[in-house]
Amino acid sequence: VPRQGRTVRPILWGLGLNICTNVWPGKTNLVFSALPLPKAGQKRHCQIFFVKQSFDLLNFSLTRKRSVMAGVMLGTKLCTNKIVLERYMSLPQPKDKVQCMYVWIDGTGENLRAKTRTLDFVPKDPKELPIWNFDGSSTGQAVGENSDVMIHPVALYQDPVRGNNNRLVLCETYAHDGKVHPTNLRHGCVQVMEKAKSFKPWFAFEQEYTLMDIDDQPFGWPKNGFPGPQGPYYTSVGANKAYGRDVVEAHYKACLRAGINIFGTNAEGMPSQWEFQIGPSEGITASDDLWMARFLIHRIAEDFGIAVTLEPKLKKDWSGAGGHVNFSTVQMRQPGGLAVIKEAVEKLSKRHQTHLKFYDPKGGADNLRRLTCMHETSSFYEFTHGVAHRNASVRIPRQVNEDGCGYLEDRRPTANCDPYAVTEMLVRTTCLNETD
Repeated sequence: VPRQGRTVRPILWGLGLNICTNVWPGKTNLVFSALPLPKAGQKRHCQIFFVKQSFDLLNFSLTRKRSVMAGVMLGTKLCTNKIVLERYMSLPQPKDKVQCMYVWIDGTGENLRAKTRTLDFVPKDPKELPIWNFDGSSTGQAVGENSDVMIHPVALYQDPVRGNNNRLVLCETYAHDGKVHPTNLRHGCVQVMEKAKSFKPWFAFEQEYTLMDIDDQPFGWPKNGFPGPQGPYYTSVGANKAYGRDVVEAHYKACLRAGINIFGTNAEGMPSQWEFQIGPSEGITASDDLWMARFLIHRIAEDFGIAVTLEPKLKKDWSGAGGHVNFSTVQMRQPGGLAVIKEAVEKLSKRHQTHLKFYDPKGGADNLRRLTCMHETSSFYEFTHGVAHRNASVRIPRQVNEDGCGYLEDRRPTANCDPYAVTEMLVRTTCLNETD
């Protein structure tokens, strides 16, 4: 290993597969498999198989007493050289220059796009930032003959990747004529939150996601099979159970640095599946924070050579991925609020199918695959509720039931839901008393 790097501990013994990150903390990443390694005293020989791509540099050694292989992936095809990148990222940035990365939701209603511009001042309010545009024909939001879509800054965050005074800018999308773009669900959500501001609605999201390798397989899973059955992975600790924790920890710190109200993280029921929680926050803020936290999990995983998916049902016989939302009003949070919570549950029960149309970006098709009454999900066809009931559509936490006030948990939204659509529907039904 080059002298400037830290001593790399053995990472693969005998016959097997290993997926590692950060063999040089903060510098480089490693993803490889090797079969087989020799036993002690045998002829030193090994075969190294890289996933679909070749790399520029691999350093490894095999000792006489034992088999040790340590690799540093510095590829130009799969992954760029992070050591070289750091040379430029650490360059001093002029004090009068700020990089602002504009982030918006594309035509899928679930994916994010971004591009950066330089400003000569440090913005303190999104209204100070210029309106910009992008090629909507490349994002599924316009046709080539009239492709400009406008992006209006609506929320500002610190940029934890670029550092300094650089900013991340969450944006709404508008058509060339100034009308709200059909994919811009935030605009309508803001209006509904304004109508219900006397209720002081709070939201908190539980965002599940799955880490994926470059073969589009769950990160750490055997290439030609499955890991052991579900059970030991939820809130697990250990390299044989928790896959990809480096990404999770990096994302957690990045969200804190960005100013996102992130509550916590944990490993989920399927190996390589994780969750982070956002909120509670009032009104539109929790949804804004969730979208930016989603952007950051994709951006940070990118640095590790890992992809992220919010697919609601990735593997048929394994846990799906949800976007549970915890919801309360000021009346629910006050003493005696349990009665108000039960009233809200009753209102939700009468609009079950209507809500499901807004709880995934495909109008309910994703939830039809996910809500199977298995793996802690409810029925797609029937509304259910209960105290501490994780197979119900809506759960009232046991502590809330004992305290007599608090919040409810709607477990129906998918991991790839648009939080603006979800929170708007909750407020329309429970606060504004809308019916079908």
